[in-house]
Amino acid sequence: QVQLVESGGGLVQAGGSLRLSCAGSGLTFSRFTMAWFRQAPGKEREFVAGISRSGGRTDYLDSVEGRSTISRDNAKNTVYLQMNSLKPEDTAVYYCAADANIVVVRTTQSYDYWGQGTQVTVSS
Repeated sequence: QVQLVESGGGLVQAGGSLRLSCAGSGLTFSRFTMAWFRQAPGKEREFVAGISRSGGRTDYLDSVEGRSTISRDNAKNTVYLQMNSLKPEDTAVYYCAADANIVVVRTTQSYDYWGQGTQVTVSS
């Protein structure tokens, strides 16, 4: 059974930082493109960042690029999202997702497995 378990969310003041982690099990982690999505109340789930199987290619939502870094450790079956200079508009539930495709895509429909999510709240 495939499981993706996120951790690292919490409450932080604007300008602060958080590092999210997502640990995978039940899948050959290195064969999956990984991504982080987020969903704020009343809004659709949106792509935040994605990383290729080897980690050699990344993609970011424009509003987080330069403030966030996605990385992965295939030996630990874990993907990370380091977020700096957080803003109140970053407040959302953050989900990690795994996609069997080779390329990083931004559409939710492409992803095969999802975690339960971790809440990130940024206070002003």
